[in-house]
Amino acid sequence: MTPLWQREPVGVVGLGLIGGSLGLDLMAMGAQVRALVHRPATAARARERGLATEVSIDPAVLEGCGLVVLALPLDRLLDPDPALLAALPVGAVITDVGSVKGPVLRRWRELLVAAGRFVASHPMAGTARAGVEAGEPGLFRGRPWVATPEAGTDPVALQVVRELAEALGARWLCCDAEAHDRAVALISHLPVLLGAALLQAADAGGGEIVAGAELVRALASSGFADTTRVGGGNPELGMLMARANRAALLEALDHYRQSLASLEAMVAGEEWSGLQQSLARSQALRPDFL
Repeated sequence: MTPLWQREPVGVVGLGLIGGSLGLDLMAMGAQVRALVHRPATAARARERGLATEVSIDPAVLEGCGLVVLALPLDRLLDPDPALLAALPVGAVITDVGSVKGPVLRRWRELLVAAGRFVASHPMAGTARAGVEAGEPGLFRGRPWVATPEAGTDPVALQVVRELAEALGARWLCCDAEAHDRAVALISHLPVLLGAALLQAADAGGGEIVAGAELVRALASSGFADTTRVGGGNPELGMLMARANRAALLEALDHYRQSLASLEAMVAGEEWSGLQQSLARSQALRPDFL
C-alpha cells in the first residue's frame, strides 16, 4: 500500500531545523506539505526557501492532513497552543520530534482523546543551527529515528511514522520512553553541558595566562571545535532539554563526575600506565558509539 505521507498531505508544525529539513525532504519526494508557523516573518521566509507547499500562521492550514509532525520546542510541545489542538484533524496520526519522551507521552495522553493515534518519536539528527534558516536536505539520512510506543499505541499509526522515517533515510528503532530518556541524557544532553563547561573552563583558564585569552582562542583547532560544538549551540534548547530530562541528566552527570575524578586521580598520582590503559579503553569504546 502507498504510504500515508504520499497519499495525504503531511502537516508540519514548526519550521526550525527539524521541521524545515523534514519539509525540504518531503517536498523533494513529491509530498504535499502544509506547515504551521508562529510568526508572519517566519512564514514569509519559509515560502522563500520552499520549505513547504503551503505555509501559514493559521492552524486551519492543517485541515485534511493525514499525518501531523509536531516539530516544536519542548516547552511548546508540553504546553501546546489550544488553537493547535483544536485544529488537529480528527483521525490523523500525530507524532513529535522532541528529545525527551516520557513527559511528552504523559502530556499528549492527556490531551488527545484518540490517544492511540499519537506516536512519540525522536529523530537523532541535528546541527548547531536553529530557526527557519537551519533546515537542510538529507539531515535524517543514516541517523536513528526512535519511537517510544506504549501499550495503547495504535500499531497502524506506528507503521505510518516508521514509513515516514525510513523514506527519509533514517534508521528506525523502538524502545521504552524511560530507557530513551536515560540514553539520550548520556549521549546527547550530557555532552551539551560538558561542551559548555569546557568552553567556560578555557575562557577562565586563559584569563590566568599572560595574553592568555587571545592565545587560547588562536590555538583552538578542530579537536576543540569538535568537542565543544553542542556546548556552543542553542542555549534555549539546552536549557529545555535539561529541565524536561532533569533526573536522567543528573544521573548522567554523576557517571561523568566519577569518570573525571578517576582520570584526575591518575594524573595527580602520576599513574601514567593506568592513564594509558584508561585512554586505550576509551579508544576501543569509541567506534561503538559512531
